Amino acid sequence: MGFSRAELEGYRDTTVPDLLPDPLRLLFVGINPGLWTAATGAHFARPGNRFYPALHRAGITASLIDASAGFTDADLAQLTERGIGISNICPRATARADELTAEELREGAARLDRLVLEQRPRVVAVLGITAYRTAFGLPRAKVGRQPSPWPDTELFVAPNPSGLNAHSSLDDLAAAYREIALAAGAVAPD
Repeated sequence: MGFSRAELEGYRDTTVPDLLPDPLRLLFVGINPGLWTAATGAHFARPGNRFYPALHRAGITASLIDASAGFTDADLAQLTERGIGISNICPRATARADELTAEELREGAARLDRLVLEQRPRVVAVLGITAYRTAFGLPRAKVGRQPSPWPDTELFVAPNPSGLNAHSSLDDLAAAYREIALAAGAVAPD
């Protein structure tokens, strides 16, 4: 499945529903949906995004999910059976995360706060340190475990899996995601 630039632009500013299984053990939180994600309705769907390869390499999924054409029932089952959910700080789809304003990111933190208090995941993992710093007003935050504002929910910040993030390798992402999944009880220890 492919999309023309014009087709993708038609999805600008749309939203993608959160994936919220019950029980929700681990909530991965992206910055915002890209246009490809909005077009397919599957989070982290753009070809080249390293989210699903990192999940697979970390042992979180049994097989590699290819969400570029949308989720299959088997893809969704791999995620939901382990209690893995996906949301975004900002629900508005854009071509690039840097199109979001600081105000949108701060509003997204408030939205995430409501979502976490309602859903009560064991662990929340925000994927993107720069967006996290802006959204939560913590300019010196570093990747890793964070003080959690939510009772009984641990908070981590991990690198963003976008192909545009050259700072982290696939192995780096897999290691970070595995640590987070272990804390959530969403993967068995070695």
